[in-house]
Amino acid sequence: MKKKIFIFSHAMEIGGAERALLGLLNSIDYSKYDVDLFLLKHSGELMPLIPKQVNLLSEILQYSAIMKPMVLALKEGQIKVVLGRLCGKLKAKLYDIKHTLNRSAVAIEYSHKHTVKYLSRVNNEHYDIAISFLTPHYIVSEKVNADKKIAWIHTDYSTIELDVKSELAMWSKFDNIVSISDDVTRAFLSTFPSLENKIVKIENILSKDFIEKQADLFNVKNEMTDDSVKLLSIGRFCEAKNFDNVPEIASIIKSKGVDFRWYIIGYGADENLIKSKIAQYNMEDTVIILGKRENPYPYIKACDIYVQPSRYEGKCVAVREAQILKKPVIITNYASSKSQLQDGFDGVIVPMDNQGCANEIVKIIDDKDLQNQLIENTKKTDYTNSKEIEKLYKLIGD
Repeated sequence: MKKKIFIFSHAMEIGGAERALLGLLNSIDYSKYDVDLFLLKHSGELMPLIPKQVNLLSEILQYSAIMKPMVLALKEGQIKVVLGRLCGKLKAKLYDIKHTLNRSAVAIEYSHKHTVKYLSRVNNEHYDIAISFLTPHYIVSEKVNADKKIAWIHTDYSTIELDVKSELAMWSKFDNIVSISDDVTRAFLSTFPSLENKIVKIENILSKDFIEKQADLFNVKNEMTDDSVKLLSIGRFCEAKNFDNVPEIASIIKSKGVDFRWYIIGYGADENLIKSKIAQYNMEDTVIILGKRENPYPYIKACDIYVQPSRYEGKCVAVREAQILKKPVIITNYASSKSQLQDGFDGVIVPMDNQGCANEIVKIIDDKDLQNQLIENTKKTDYTNSKEIEKLYKLIGD
């Protein structure tokens, strides 16, 4: 008899965690497991890529209201959900003031905690295991029936401020907590040391065949046209990705006489900030925002060097995808960078400050031998983590 797996996430927008979820779904042996996938919203460019063997559960209006603007949620009659969100927001504000927090994630957690009590159960099914792949983790802990419950962490917890007591109570309800890297584990346990016995490392699973096939679907010469050096970065336009500093870094590189273009694929709240910085540093012809792209792989294939200039990461999926496509990779020295690649072997870690970052990028652009060596080393390395699925089976009890 097949075992039943429940997996929760919020949507299938373009993002590293969502692509990692696809990698997980594509790795499951569906001759042995039935999988129900529950999303807060049936939205996002990656929806068509969900494997056909997955049973996509119907969207529930109560739950989708968690992600919608409150005015729209009210129009849809979700008064209790909105009240829960407002209550969480107010209590988080008071907490932040009392504890003088500047980079607080309390509002997100409180909003989920004070909303979940107004939600009905997802369904009446009973599962062998329930997986909370992304927040709100309260949904799996409170609203799903399962013999075992596990939650995934994708975030560097050393970079955010929390109500530790409140979050500890939530995490403690899970049988296991899956971390995607050793550095993510260390940061998490520095905040929640009592949860050490629950941690299991399962790295992001990626499909080499899928990525290579997607990279060959179309040509991007019309968008990445010139013969200059092509740098590429991918990610959400948010503080973590640090794209707001790219225009200044690019201006320093350009001042050294380098002929290049820096393309950015993504979307998000910081787009206007990034555009204002592009204008401030007169980089309109050098830093090119390509925007949201359903399939980023042809762009990775077309670039000369992939750059991830982040302030912090869990474990960046786009970096691994660039390595699968045999590209030289540059990342900044964020806290978890050393778990991302082998510095000088299959990528280069550069300083976080703009001047130091720019100086090192110039050196790498000029050093064709180094670029070729990085490419050769990516060919020798397996970035798919295909065997990691066995760790999940072990958690299920197989």
